[in-house]
Amino acid sequence: MASNNSLNLRELLSPSNLRTLAAPILIIMILSMMVLPLPVFLLDVFFTFNIAISVMVMLVAMYSKRPLDFSVFPTVLLVTTLLRLSLNVASTRIVLLEGHSGPDAAGKVIEAFGAFLVGGNTAVGIVVFVILTLINFVVITKGAGRIAEVSARFTLDAMPGKQMAIDADLNAGLIDEKTAKARRKEIGQESDFYGAMDGASKFVRGDAVAGILILVINIIGGLFVGVMQHDMAMGEAGRTYTLLTIGDGLVAQIPALIISVAAGLVVSRVGDEGDIGGQVINQVFSNPQVLTLTAIIIGVLGLIPGMPNLVFLLLALVFGALAWMRHKRLQEPQESAAPAEAQAAAAAQQPAEAQEASWNDVAPVDVLGLEVGYRLIPMVDKSQDGELLKRIRGLRKKFAQEVGFLSSPVHIRDNLELKPNAYRIALKGVEIGAGEAYPGQFLAINPGRVSGPLQGRETKDPAFGLPAFWIDSGGREQAHALGYTVVDASTVVATHLNHVILNHASELLGRQETQALLDHIGKDAPKLIDDLVPKLLPVSSVQRVLQNLLDEGVNIRDMRTIIEVLAEHAPRTQDPIELTAKVREALGRAIIQGLFPGNAEVQVIALEPGLERILLQAMTSGGDGGAIEPGLADTLLRQTAQLAQRQEDIGLPPVLLVPAPLRMLLSRFLRRAVPSLKVISNGEVPESRTIRVTGMVGAAA
Repeated sequence: MASNNSLNLRELLSPSNLRTLAAPILIIMILSMMVLPLPVFLLDVFFTFNIAISVMVMLVAMYSKRPLDFSVFPTVLLVTTLLRLSLNVASTRIVLLEGHSGPDAAGKVIEAFGAFLVGGNTAVGIVVFVILTLINFVVITKGAGRIAEVSARFTLDAMPGKQMAIDADLNAGLIDEKTAKARRKEIGQESDFYGAMDGASKFVRGDAVAGILILVINIIGGLFVGVMQHDMAMGEAGRTYTLLTIGDGLVAQIPALIISVAAGLVVSRVGDEGDIGGQVINQVFSNPQVLTLTAIIIGVLGLIPGMPNLVFLLLALVFGALAWMRHKRLQEPQESAAPAEAQAAAAAQQPAEAQEASWNDVAPVDVLGLEVGYRLIPMVDKSQDGELLKRIRGLRKKFAQEVGFLSSPVHIRDNLELKPNAYRIALKGVEIGAGEAYPGQFLAINPGRVSGPLQGRETKDPAFGLPAFWIDSGGREQAHALGYTVVDASTVVATHLNHVILNHASELLGRQETQALLDHIGKDAPKLIDDLVPKLLPVSSVQRVLQNLLDEGVNIRDMRTIIEVLAEHAPRTQDPIELTAKVREALGRAIIQGLFPGNAEVQVIALEPGLERILLQAMTSGGDGGAIEPGLADTLLRQTAQLAQRQEDIGLPPVLLVPAPLRMLLSRFLRRAVPSLKVISNGEVPESRTIRVTGMVGAAA
């Protein structure tokens, strides 16, 4: 039992536990001084401790390289203020109880400050105390408080931009996740620090006001106690208690002034190159020209009759000596380098050439980028739980599931050259989409069957070009009632981004993505990949086939079938177009299912037999790809567009059914004029599906 008690005591007195208990014990002791009487000796000890702590805090503030190196300063400010007020209460108790016995009744420290520093003169003591209080309250505390307030405001305003810069560096691969996390934590700590300093400056201001009030109360209370309770004469009581009160006030006000100076040093720091002393020496006394001019001006003033010539000339000599020493120190490196001037020039030329251009200056272009104006930053700011970030992550996941490969990440940056509410989507550095979004508002899109207009900013849906209005949140119900589709700002940008990604899926499938896709398939079917790449086909040919499929809106989720077809036909042909046609036939069921779900009829547009023969002859006689007569091409485009629009009007997908040899030619030819048109071949339609022709494209004679 005794051993257990000794073990618990040993654990309690361990250095880690004592360090943890130090702060609570200190706070309890400070609060106890307000209610418990203190011996005079302990009062002297605590007054001396208060002065030592204030000096230590100021030195730590001076030697800190960054404000965050002294992040506990707001708490220290509170504790030191509380300590001074507690000592004021304890000393007031002793002054009023024992002040009649003499000037040393409240301890040697108060006696020294009251008698020695102000020469025992009450008027001088009051004036000195008031001046110190004004310096602390009006000059230092007010300035430090203003700096802290402005710093807190600008730090909070700059947080989204800093977070964006961190996310951009992380997306660009310049930093890792651990570094990004540390930088985000530092930004949050910086914001918290300046916010705390803005509030902590009120402690010092309140302490100054309390010091003045305590001085007045102590003088009045001392007169009352001395005259009424100890039968002292009015003059004697006034002199005795006033000196004790002034000593008490000065012994508290001087540490308060030192702490206020420390607060000003912390919040007024600019840059983090070194401690304040080093910065002052390097920036104020480093230029010999400045020191020389200062010496000349002070020397000229010292030559004027009636001026204190000795003092001015002495300071002029000091500044002149400093200027000469600084100039000599700057000349030393040049003199030591003089014997090897040619070598130094050659050595200097090489770094200059290296700085002029290097491979580090070649920055890779982002495959997919999103640039936003500054008003859209909160939508993509992780610290503010930006909704658009979640949607973009969801888009990439949905794209991978629906299309069949993982696209490059979207690199998000802020761009001050854009309008505040504008955004820009770039593919390999080239703009492929742009629009505007208004956070806090909603886009009411007209799907074509609304019953009336809306009050708002008229615009167009950036993704599909439909007429729309930007409206406030209060108009959502009215917009729904009129038949509009209402979405928020982040959904507008996400939808536009998704639309652009789907339309450029083939360009997002690079060599790296193709290899990653093959490696992923190879985990489950390694033999399948080994038999194809690189034995039969290079990765570039596989990439070209996959890009051909994506160009026409065919997903590549069924990679097993695609690889099997390529492995089967690659020994006979290496042409990506022919291989694409074979793959499309193998994927025919999925292609038709995507256009006509279920077992519904395949209602398509077809070519008039005569036109079909003409096109086949043109293709076979024209060499590579053939050529179509201009008049025939114009008629083909016009009639196909009309029939495709008719298909869409009755709710059917515009699909053109052609013979296999014509499919690729007509698909490329008609794609720009009718982007929504899908061209399929007869071999892609499964035998189990029924075909019904809804329109014929025929050429006029």
